[in-house]
Amino acid sequence: MPRQRGTRGAESGRGPHRTYSVRARRSRSATTVRNNRNRFVAGRIALTLVLVAAGLKLVHIQAFEAAALSERAERQRTTIIDIPAERGSILDRNGAELAFSVETRKLWVNLRQMRETWTEYAREHPSSGKNFDTRVAEVADHIARQVPDLVTEQELLEAFHKDASFTYLVDDVEPSVAERISQRFPEIGYEKRAKRVYPGEEVAANIVGYANWRTESENVHEHNLHGLSGLESYRDEDLVGTPGRQIVDTAQGADVVIPGTEQDMQPATPGSDLELTIDSDVQYELQRSLAAYVDKVKAEGGSAVVLDARTGEVYALANHRTFDPNEPPSSPEAMGNPAVSTPFEPGSVAKIITATAAIESGVVTPETELSVAGAMPVADHTVHDAWSHATQTFTVTGVFAKSSNVGTLLLANEIGPDRFLSMLEKFGIGQRTNIGLPGESPGYVPPREQWSGTTYGNLPIGQGLSMTVVQMTSMYQAIANGGVRVEPRVVKAKITPDGRRIPEPAPKSVRVTDAKTADTVKNMLRATVQGGDYAYSGSAPEAALEGYHISGKTGTGQQIDPDTGAYSDRLHNITFAGILPADEPRFVVGIWLDAPDTTIPGGSSAGALFSEVASYLAQRYNIPVSDQAGPRVRLVR
Repeated sequence: MPRQRGTRGAESGRGPHRTYSVRARRSRSATTVRNNRNRFVAGRIALTLVLVAAGLKLVHIQAFEAAALSERAERQRTTIIDIPAERGSILDRNGAELAFSVETRKLWVNLRQMRETWTEYAREHPSSGKNFDTRVAEVADHIARQVPDLVTEQELLEAFHKDASFTYLVDDVEPSVAERISQRFPEIGYEKRAKRVYPGEEVAANIVGYANWRTESENVHEHNLHGLSGLESYRDEDLVGTPGRQIVDTAQGADVVIPGTEQDMQPATPGSDLELTIDSDVQYELQRSLAAYVDKVKAEGGSAVVLDARTGEVYALANHRTFDPNEPPSSPEAMGNPAVSTPFEPGSVAKIITATAAIESGVVTPETELSVAGAMPVADHTVHDAWSHATQTFTVTGVFAKSSNVGTLLLANEIGPDRFLSMLEKFGIGQRTNIGLPGESPGYVPPREQWSGTTYGNLPIGQGLSMTVVQMTSMYQAIANGGVRVEPRVVKAKITPDGRRIPEPAPKSVRVTDAKTADTVKNMLRATVQGGDYAYSGSAPEAALEGYHISGKTGTGQQIDPDTGAYSDRLHNITFAGILPADEPRFVVGIWLDAPDTTIPGGSSAGALFSEVASYLAQRYNIPVSDQAGPRVRLVR
């Protein structure tokens, strides 16, 4: 019996079985191959695109960003630091240093990094007993023992435990000491700094001034020693120099410099030295003498100056109040310089203007006689002489030697206001002297159009105008120098870092009067220091110096009473200006005392102080004594 299709599957117990034709099987295989090929092509395309993108990025980085990235990477391991320039020194005329700089270090610590380091150490070595606090105690104890004059252990402990990531610890550390501390405790770093040293302490402090390390500028390149007062400030640009720059490697971008990696980019250029006209020995003596005299007569203060009679150079310039720039005061006023900044009404010492104009104009000679009353009306007030006397016959020499206000005004009337004003301007009153110090006042002279009868009754006797002690002394320098006033100065030369000495520009000079007139006025004023009875005695015999001819003039100027706004009968400016020696002028000395007690011996005159200073100058510079005694003339007939 024929076998039936499809019974085998049934008989074997299997499910239905589907068979495919050869064509069907080939068609399915081709489809699978095509699908696999498509996936492979797509993968290749995607991979190619990724590689192309990566290549383009690499090209862009190498071509356009390489320099920037390299610089960024370099910055992560190197640091550019500034090298402070050495500040120039300030020297006196003999080369003695009045100010110089020493290199110092300022210790610092990165508190955040130190905390992290020692916290981690304590965690990894719990049995060691060491942590941030123990390390701090060790460091603070060591630093305090190394620099006991600069900081205490307690101050250091407080600094280490402050709530900050960084702090400075102590300044003015010697470089070798700082190096040893940093080597022993690597977490302690330091900055290079400098400190200004003033070996003379208070000597010439008001002239030299004060400089300290300044960091307030946003430009770190400008952090250096800079002046705050005096020449340190006024000539800061000459003294400061130009900082250099250095590249150093730092540990992992931190501020800790890796030793031995320093490379100079630009060396620092030191500042120039300043050579002054000041003689520090004379300066010391003038300051000492002035301070002692001010204390003796219970004055509010005072100033004095010593000028070279020919050149106008300042040998000394002193104020009663001064300071030690090594330990500067907190008040800027204490660092001022009243000798150039504080004008006052000079009184009779300014009569030299009237005397010069009277002699130059030819209206009188030194021997001309004047009938001088004890008082005279001037506009709406009466002018008196300083002492009571009846009408007397004075010589012109006597008028100035005894300092008669009335006699001076009689001569002023002969001169006239315009001629007087012209002479006053030639003497430089109302103008700065250009001495080369900061804060100089020009003084004051009322404008000519504002003069009244009362004004001209005051100006010729030294009231109603004001001047500084430097201006006052400069007037007498002109008379001592044959009628030529030379601008005073305190800086003689600049010495560059390479040793070149560059003299300061020559000071200006003004012909105040002719040499004959100057010599006549100088000789007239010798009588000021004459002693003896009334007819011969000048106003300051205490200013005389044995063996030497002295020319000079006293002054007593009334001050304004702050309570009434009027001239005071109690407060005075006491002045003296003198020439040493009168026959061969070498020095001119000017002195101002601010409101001394005139009831105390010496309080009404600065003549005795002049004599003391002149005696010192004569000895220091071996000034020859005069060949013969000076002339002695009668002042009142």
